[in-house]
Amino acid sequence: MIKKYLRDIGIKSKIAFNSLSQINIKKRNKVLETYIKELSKNKKKIIKENIKDIKSCKRKDLVDRLILNEKKINEIRSSIYKIVRFKDPLGQTIEKWNMPNSKLTISRVTVPLGVIGIIYESRPNVTCDVSSICLKSGNVAILRGGTEAFRSNKILADLFRDSLTKNNVNKNCIQFIENKNRKIVDQLLSKMSDYIDVIVPRGGKNLVKKVKNLSKVNVIGHLEGNCHVYVDKDANLDMAKKIVLNAKMRRTSICGAAETLLIDVKCLKSHGYPIIQNLLISGCEIVVDSKINSLFRNKLKLAKEVDWKTEYLKPKISVKSVNGVKDAVSHVIKYGTMHTDSIITDNKKTAEFFLNQINSAIAMHNASTQFADGGEFGFGGEIGISTNKMPPRGPVGLNQLTSYKYIVKGRGSIRS
Repeated sequence: MIKKYLRDIGIKSKIAFNSLSQINIKKRNKVLETYIKELSKNKKKIIKENIKDIKSCKRKDLVDRLILNEKKINEIRSSIYKIVRFKDPLGQTIEKWNMPNSKLTISRVTVPLGVIGIIYESRPNVTCDVSSICLKSGNVAILRGGTEAFRSNKILADLFRDSLTKNNVNKNCIQFIENKNRKIVDQLLSKMSDYIDVIVPRGGKNLVKKVKNLSKVNVIGHLEGNCHVYVDKDANLDMAKKIVLNAKMRRTSICGAAETLLIDVKCLKSHGYPIIQNLLISGCEIVVDSKINSLFRNKLKLAKEVDWKTEYLKPKISVKSVNGVKDAVSHVIKYGTMHTDSIITDNKKTAEFFLNQINSAIAMHNASTQFADGGEFGFGGEIGISTNKMPPRGPVGLNQLTSYKYIVKGRGSIRS
């Protein structure tokens, strides 16, 4: 039953993808504009379904991610408006050159990836974001949301499909898997390679690990966001206090939240002490190494080896003293997850060393790690963040959901 159910979805997706190649950018944008209106028109219905999800949610730590109120719906609409305003990512010539001997003109031109399977947890706004980004970039999406947000995801997906139908576009460009059977995910990952071109997991470590282990197709995503902030001896103290507090406490449950703070031993008293005090006042739990603990008369909890590897996703941070930027980089390379890492310093040479030496997808200077977001990068939104060495890497927006093909034009050219 599951195999047939998914195969039918896969066949519909392939048909939809072929039809989508004939839909121009004007019509794709019109679908998104219709969706923006539908979200506004159906606010009360969306919130009503969302409240049902919240009431039935057994994990209270997920409630913050689940909530859809009028403010969040307006933020979603605003995000889609930005996507509408972006130029068409398809059919763009990346480079073009002539081969004089063979009289060939060769162009490298952007094309969509194909059918994208998105498996995600908790956040119903993902339904809107990925549907909009996929359609705009000429891709088809198969959505599998978490059961905790089932009602919210369903109404948001249904409204998108309605928007497609109202513009005479195949509604199967977006399909939402309504079957709640847990085996669906396993089958989706291991038995759908004939239909799905790319899988994108959005959720916790266990989900992403499972996807990467089982998937028979390419995976775009990251396992963990163990993000670091390094405060150098040449950092501006006021700036450092603000950045560290924001990087950790603005939103503690997102993958761009700082989990480890590294402080140069040469500024432990001048910078480290007030920065840590600032975090403590904000209600952040802190574990530290022995050197830092001595500054606080050994009243703080000592960090264990496991803390340097941990993505807390809550108001907790591990703090370590390091012997300058080289030691900081070594720590990031050893314990980091190639997500987002930031240095705070007014020394340009030190900053350049840090930015060039760490192997993270996003390297920052004098900025909060919470800027690790496609919307903040000017992408209009994101389908996720990838820490893969192969592209796409970092926030995955419209342009990152394209591949390319070579268009070769000759003049009766034959090869000798």
